[in-house]
Amino acid sequence: MDTTSFVRNRYWVLRHGKSIPNEKGLIVSSMENGTRAEFQLASEGVQQAELAGELFLKALKANNIPLENVRISYSPFSRASHTSKVVASMLNLPFKGPQCKAMEDLRERFFGPSLELTSHDKYQEVWALDEKDPFMRRDGGESVNDVASRLSKAMATMESEFLGCAVLIVSHGDTLQILQTLLLNAVKQSMASSGNDLAERVEAVTVPSILSQHRKFALLTGELRAVI
Repeated sequence: MDTTSFVRNRYWVLRHGKSIPNEKGLIVSSMENGTRAEFQLASEGVQQAELAGELFLKALKANNIPLENVRISYSPFSRASHTSKVVASMLNLPFKGPQCKAMEDLRERFFGPSLELTSHDKYQEVWALDEKDPFMRRDGGESVNDVASRLSKAMATMESEFLGCAVLIVSHGDTLQILQTLLLNAVKQSMASSGNDLAERVEAVTVPSILSQHRKFALLTGELRAVI
């Protein structure tokens, strides 16, 4: 039995390459700051994005997927859009064309005004709280569940707009950890308990015991990973 028959496309995730905020050790999670050009990729991150593009191209060839069936959906944050632009160039796809699309629901997790532009060492505190209660919002930031809700909408949009495509989702560490948690656990759901519909399956796994484990799916900067 095909356990992924509930999706219309194949999905890969790519965490953006090493960014200037990564180099500076800063949390940049608000839309206002995240879209600033000064927070795009560092030179090492550009190299990571180029390598990811090469690896994705190899995966496409290995799976006999033509380039016209590729879609790149990316966070509007500058470090993710920069990564996507580099990958698109490696695939010889026009970044401004219909195959590449920014999606606001794929943005970075907002960690709250008290953590914005502070040391990324604070992530450890957030993740410790996530394990205790992934539905809890800290200081005006997004909970794991908040991010899961908008990712569910993003997946529904991609599933409605694309058919038979290889979709590369370019986003951020926490966002992609949470997305993988949802999708990989959705695959495990039996059809009897949750139906053969992506939205129903995702809803079934949006529970504290599952969401609290999102750190298991951590990605390095520039890391490409096939999901479903």
